[in-house]
Amino acid sequence: MEMKKPLSRRHFLKYLGASAASLAAAYSGLSSLTQKANASASNVNAYDELPETFNPTFHTADDTDQLLLASGFSYTVLAAYGDTINKSGDTLGFNNSYTSFFPIPGSTTEALLWVNHESAQYSWMLDRSMTIAWEQQKQLLNEQGASILHIKKDAFGQWKLVSDSTLARRISGLTPIELTGPVRGSQSVNGATLVQGTFANRGGSQTLWNTQLTCENRFETTCRDAGLALSHYGWIVEVDPFDHRKLPVKHTALGRFHHGSAAMTLNSDQHVVVYMGEDSPEGFVYKYVSAEQWSDDSNTDTAQLLSKGSLYAADLIKGRWIELTIELVRKQLNSLTYQVPTVLNKSKDVLLKQFQTQNDVLTSVSEAALILGATPCDRPAELTVRPSNKQVYIAFTQNDSRGNLHGQIIKLKESGNGETFAFETFITGGRQSGFSSPGALAFDKNDNLWVSSDISPDRLNTGAWSEFKNNGLYLIHPSGTERKTKQYASSPTEAALSGLSFTDHQATVFVAVNHPGASGAGTTSPTSQWQHRFGKKDPRSAVVIITRSLL
Repeated sequence: MEMKKPLSRRHFLKYLGASAASLAAAYSGLSSLTQKANASASNVNAYDELPETFNPTFHTADDTDQLLLASGFSYTVLAAYGDTINKSGDTLGFNNSYTSFFPIPGSTTEALLWVNHESAQYSWMLDRSMTIAWEQQKQLLNEQGASILHIKKDAFGQWKLVSDSTLARRISGLTPIELTGPVRGSQSVNGATLVQGTFANRGGSQTLWNTQLTCENRFETTCRDAGLALSHYGWIVEVDPFDHRKLPVKHTALGRFHHGSAAMTLNSDQHVVVYMGEDSPEGFVYKYVSAEQWSDDSNTDTAQLLSKGSLYAADLIKGRWIELTIELVRKQLNSLTYQVPTVLNKSKDVLLKQFQTQNDVLTSVSEAALILGATPCDRPAELTVRPSNKQVYIAFTQNDSRGNLHGQIIKLKESGNGETFAFETFITGGRQSGFSSPGALAFDKNDNLWVSSDISPDRLNTGAWSEFKNNGLYLIHPSGTERKTKQYASSPTEAALSGLSFTDHQATVFVAVNHPGASGAGTTSPTSQWQHRFGKKDPRSAVVIITRSLL
């Protein structure tokens, strides 16, 4: 028996004050039958359907080692770290941090789910006095990157992992990847045209042509442990999830830095635009604009759209985009009145030797942005584009060294030609908004903004962050501070909830539960046991499916 109609948002989110019996019913599959019966109801605003208090038992955020949801919802685990994902025996990687839903063309019951893997951690990584063996390097590289999962609806209309699929596969630190764009084959990457793997994958974006962009973030430690060239990492990688024969590519035209997230859209002239956030305490916001126009045509050379274009960094003080070119960098460095920022810890002469060509700018983007006057921000790791008006929403997670303890979300509204912009604060973190340290962002079809908090494990439940308890997932009304922020979920101990993605009709929500028990990982004293295997204590990151419970 298959679900003939999509579950409406009204019945997905309705009556959140359900009894405890609903949870048992959800596991029996009865909730699916109720969802089918209610599938024809009209669409409503999710924000209006959430309760004023998060959970009738706790009334607020919680600090227990559980994944807690707003009343009326239940979750199932789609896949956890180490679970088999395909017929070849590949397993889900470590620390999933982002998901992306791809319906299989022509099917309403099957899909692919992209899952990023941000890091790896083992006991041997805690002791650097010993030489790292090849088997350890292989394990380190294999468990980062991404997983492409094949999922399918069962007889009750619930999404399940196809663990013996021939469509599912892994992209890892061992996968051959081609370089594209200006830096390909240049001295800046030691002449490389093909590099080994991708890792430290945090955020991403679907492309207009139905492929996946994945962001390489904090790559340095893995490069050191695996003996890999630093310049080969820190890029944005494109993968076609439907074609295993097509080699993944790293787009050097989009620049090399700690990529936290990416969001693709079109400007008014039909050029592809990719906004990018840098996951650094004083990182920058970037924009790439393709040289060629996009056309929804099978003859469009999509490879060129991300290989030839211009890269910009945001100057929030003057409200302008600064193009990052070698001419402007060298002109600034040659100016008699220019003072090199002390944070660079380099002289003008050293920087002039470093920046000789445009390829040098693209491989050292953060330094070029700082030299040209872009604005350092308080960890602008996550951003997204609001579909209704194409404004860019950016999470400044926090930077306590500059007194920004709880972060904020800002929005950029560009001028007609896209060269300048106005920005304003959409909402600030803290007691007044009910959350701290905004991380991953996603808009739903009703223009509500979903926000996951990203308080670091060492600060959770302490000091200024104690009242927020564990990290959570929140729903913010389009008006921002005019309406109360509502909480949707609370994470297990030391975990963060990220990678929010919806099915086409938003009847199902996929969420990545990232790094539970982070501070105890790889030790004999785990601080979380969420999703541990039978007979084991180690926690496991996982992708969960959230649906509405039986009323």
